[in-house]
Parts: sequence; C-alpha cells; structure tokens
Amino acid sequence: MKLKDCYFIGHISRKHGFKGDLLVKLDVDDPSKYKKLESVFIDRKGRLVPFFLSSCKLTQKGFLHIHIEGVDTETEANKLQKCGLYLPLSFLPPMEGNQFYYHEIEGYKVIDKTYGEVGNITEVINQAVQPLFAIQNGEKEVLIPIDDSIIDQLDRENKVLYLNCPEGLIEIYLD
Repeated sequence: MKLKDCYFIGHISRKHGFKGDLLVKLDVDDPSKYKKLESVFIDRKGRLVPFFLSSCKLTQKGFLHIHIEGVDTETEANKLQKCGLYLPLSFLPPMEGNQFYYHEIEGYKVIDKTYGEVGNITEVINQAVQPLFAIQNGEKEVLIPIDDSIIDQLDRENKVLYLNCPEGLIEIYLD
C-alpha cells in the first residue's frame, strides 16, 4: 500500500502499561468511527506496514487504545511510538454536495465569482489554525482560507471548485 492511497488517522502517542498496549492520538472528525478497527497501516520509516489489531477501543479522553497482534512487550511497543496510522482511502464514505476531503480536490480548477479563473489547487495546507487552498496561478501561488461560506459549488464531474471570495483577497496575490 502506498501513502498516496491512504489517509492519516492519527499517531501512536505512547504505550499503555507493560504488555504492548498503545494509545493513539486520533486526528479525525468523528473518533467513534474508528473504535472497531481490525487492522491499520503504520508508517515505519516511510513505508506503510500492515498490522492486525487484537483489541481496539475508544477512551473517554478520545484516544484509541489498541493492542497490535505480536506486540506484547514494552520494548516492542516503544519501537512504534510516534508512528503514524493510516487507512486506505476506500474506507472513506463518499462526500456529497459541497463537502469534500482535502486529498480529493487537489488538481481542481478554481473559479471565483468576481475574479474568474484563479488557477489549480496544488495542495491543501492543513498545518495552520485555518486550513488553506494552495492554488497555482502561473508562477504565483494564491492562498485562500477554506471556509464553507465562500464555497459556492463543487463540480466533481468537471473537477471545478467555484468560490465567492471576499473582495481583494485574490488580487493581493496576483496584482
């Protein structure tokens, strides 16, 4: 399985006890959807390795308490700390209307109601407080905050995202 075919659900935060149990800090909208996982892919030095889970439950603090088959000691559990957990994109339910997954809209053309064609989405920057569309327009990059209020329409068939950006936002980058 390749990283581009998967999505990140969280990372192993720390071990729990002395028998190989681990706590996963989830980075998902609805943690309850992940409380019955049977397997995951773990990022081991850039390679996704499949692991089966013998137990998986959601804690009161929103962590996922897991036990990986074959990981039965504190030493083995220590080797997996800070590793990322992934699931195949096929596990995601399809979105409808103007809702989308960030990975899904890369490559979409962006058309603003006032400005016109802005460019193509190269990535979604999700490390900031406010996620951003990174849009390439020739040699320039346009960054637009992702907010439901500016999304007019998502045309999945033609891969076009129609926006209604605040006046002057796009011109800051392109004029």
